[in-house]
Amino acid sequence: MSSAVANDLQPSAHATAAGALRADPVAQAFLLLRIAFAVAPIVMGLDKFALVLTDDWTRYLAPVFDGLIPGDAGDAMHIIGVVEIAAGIAVAVVPRFGALIVAGWLGGIIVNLLIVGGYGDVAFRDFGLMLGALTLARLAWAFQDGVDPRSRR
Repeated sequence: MSSAVANDLQPSAHATAAGALRADPVAQAFLLLRIAFAVAPIVMGLDKFALVLTDDWTRYLAPVFDGLIPGDAGDAMHIIGVVEIAAGIAVAVVPRFGALIVAGWLGGIIVNLLIVGGYGDVAFRDFGLMLGALTLARLAWAFQDGVDPRSRR
C-alpha cells in the first residue's frame, strides 16, 4: 500500500515537462514564437471576413496583385484570409514548415505594401515579424523530434 502512495506522489511526465519548460529559456522562446505565429495569421485571416481590425483590407492590396487574383479586391482578400488561416494552422501542426510558409507570406506582404506605397512603416514591422518567423523555423528544425539539440552533445 505504501508503494502505491509513493508512486502516486512521483512527478508525472506532464509535471516534469512543465518544469523543464519553466527552466529552459530556449524552449520558452520556441513555445512563445510558435503560439504567436499560429494565432496571429489565423486572427488576421479571420478578420478578412469579419472586418473588425480594419474596415477595408482592400486598401492594402496592390493593383498589380489585384489583377492577378480572380474576382474583385474583396474576393482577393477572402482568398488571402483562407491562406493566412492555413498558414497559422501549419505553424501549429508542423512548425518547421509552417514558419517558413509564414515567413514567405510576410515577404510577399512586404513587397505588396512597398508597391502600394504609403505603408513603409507596416512593411518594416512585417520585416521584423518575418525575422521572428525565420527564428521560429530555425528553432523548430533544431528541436525536431522533440529532442533538445543541446542534449546530443
